[in-house]
Order: sequence, then structure tokens, then C-alpha cells
Amino acid sequence: MRVLGLDPGLVNMGWGVLDVVGSRITHVANGTCHSGTGDLAQRLLQLHSELTEVIKRHVPDTAAVEKTFVNKDGVGTLKLGQARAICMLVPAQAGIQVAEYAPNSVKKVVVGVGHADKKQVEHMVRMQVPKVKFHGQDAVDALAIALCHAHHAQFSGKLDAALARAGVAR
Repeated sequence: MRVLGLDPGLVNMGWGVLDVVGSRITHVANGTCHSGTGDLAQRLLQLHSELTEVIKRHVPDTAAVEKTFVNKDGVGTLKLGQARAICMLVPAQAGIQVAEYAPNSVKKVVVGVGHADKKQVEHMVRMQVPKVKFHGQDAVDALAIALCHAHHAQFSGKLDAALARAGVAR
């Protein structure tokens, strides 16, 4: 299974791709889509175009995006939500199912603590994906989201298989 993790951002949208075979997780690629400054519609279009190229290049089977948290800056939250929509739209256009995870859930899966700081997340991503070269902090976060989804998908698959063996429908 190839997993695409996405960290939404209007200026910098992080992405990370992992291959998952059984319990083995390997790094494929990571990076950041950039929108620059100026007209919002053009910035969103730029993110859409760059993310479309990432999906064409790496052909993920599934995708995961971080849920937006609401902060005191309503305008900033709204803009982040628009970038997040691009993170959900582009994979959906390619026929890829998109899962969503809260930031604390990602940290809990990757680090073991829901309120871990960025350095702890980076350290644990590096531990789980050795020899990775990060292309920015947004890419680190995207790889953490991909790891979270990979672990959830592995567990879900094992649970579904066990239930099927037991003859129980989920």
C-alpha cells in the first residue's frame, strides 16, 4: 500500500509518501507544495497543480490529511480550511480515498503522546523511517500523518481479517 500524507497550509503544503508492506514501512518521497503570495484563487490553483503532479508522480493508494484546528484568528483558520480542501479534493479527483486525523491523534500514534512538540515528532518519524532526508518541517508533519494512517490501516486490515475469520460482519 502506498500512503500519501498531507499537511495543509496555504503558503506551504507538506506532503510525504510511504510504502507499507506488512509491518515494513519505507520512505518514498517528501516535499512541500508552495503557493507564493497574491490572489487567493491563484494560490489555491498553484497548490492544486503541484499536488496533482505529486499524485501523478507517486501514485498513492490512499491519502490522509490533518484536520484543521480552530484558533483565535478566524481569517487564518478559514484560509487554512481552503488549503485543506485542496488536500482532500486532489486525491478524490484521482479516485483516492482520503482519511482525516486530528493533530493530537497523529502525535499520539507517532510519538505516544498527544501533545508532543515538533522536535519529538521529527525524532520519531526519523526513527520509524531511517535515512530519510526531510524537505522542510511541513514535509515532516506530512510523513507523520502518513505514518499515522499506515498504522491505522494496518490495524484495520488485521481487525477486518480477524472478524472475517470469526464470521462476524463489521
